[in-house]
Amino acid sequence: MAAEFPSGAQPPLGLRERKKLKTRIAIRKATYRLIAEQGYEATTIEQIAAAAEVSPSTVFRYFPTKEDIVLTDEYDPLMEQALRNRPAGEPPLESLRFIITHAVRAIQESDPEEMYQRTRLLAEIPAVRARMTETMAETSLLLSRVLAERTGRETDDLEVRVFTAAVMGALREVTIYWAERDQRGDLVALLDRALDTLQGGLTL
Repeated sequence: MAAEFPSGAQPPLGLRERKKLKTRIAIRKATYRLIAEQGYEATTIEQIAAAAEVSPSTVFRYFPTKEDIVLTDEYDPLMEQALRNRPAGEPPLESLRFIITHAVRAIQESDPEEMYQRTRLLAEIPAVRARMTETMAETSLLLSRVLAERTGRETDDLEVRVFTAAVMGALREVTIYWAERDQRGDLVALLDRALDTLQGGLTL
């Protein structure tokens, strides 16, 4: 994608990796185009493959399900590396706040229409929303391992997993909240507000 992550977070890609990335993006863009034209349910893997000029088996090799095409991007490894690059003494919540809000901004700036389509599908298609929960759990586990290393805890530390999952849960709920309200308002500002709630607690 066009938007840049923090300096040092994105290593250069080799030729093979660039080809894979190009194919993934072509499949994703074809999917969004077809969904915009004919709807989510009517769009098939065979149609996606034809539109992206690849075989159906290639689509499945990159994306196990149609929901994965909609939800998968290239930001998990970038967020992982960006988290490793945060200042050593920075509070964990501020480290996660930085990388997540930066990722959201980068996605919005690189392809806002794709972002809008994705979040609309989250609000409208239960299967997409369910798969989002699964993929966010995978991202949460990835980031929790980095936080555990940074804080000198065990890789599978319960408190770190719970903390990271709470932050990712906030991202999930904010995204759905924004989508349900026709994407009105600043998504990053809403995310900051949600993370402030996690930091300060819910007051009555």
